Amino acid sequence: MSEFAGTCPLTRTQVIDQYFMEHRAKLLDLAAFLDRIERGQPDEIADPRDDFRIAQLLDATKVLDDGQGERARRVLEVFSDPTEQPLESAAGLKGASGAWAGHPTG
Repeated sequence: MSEFAGTCPLTRTQVIDQYFMEHRAKLLDLAAFLDRIERGQPDEIADPRDDFRIAQLLDATKVLDDGQGERARRVLEVFSDPTEQPLESAAGLKGASGAWAGHPTG
């Protein structure tokens, strides 16, 4: 069990009762997003999983049911750049993509 067990003022049943529908909707939204990608017009991406963002999104979903705690931290780590050295320049960067292009799945 997590070291944080019992730190929420609500019981587990209360948390489920209060938040289940909201998170069910988020999961359905994610499924619809992946369906839209599959129905998208073909382009240079033959398999959507070849896009580093989608690959990391799918990797992050594996964290949800792996039986370990601290899911939020670990999901963020899937998308995070673990390098410690700053970039020499931000020239050529188009902005935040929400995922690290250098991730092994990318």
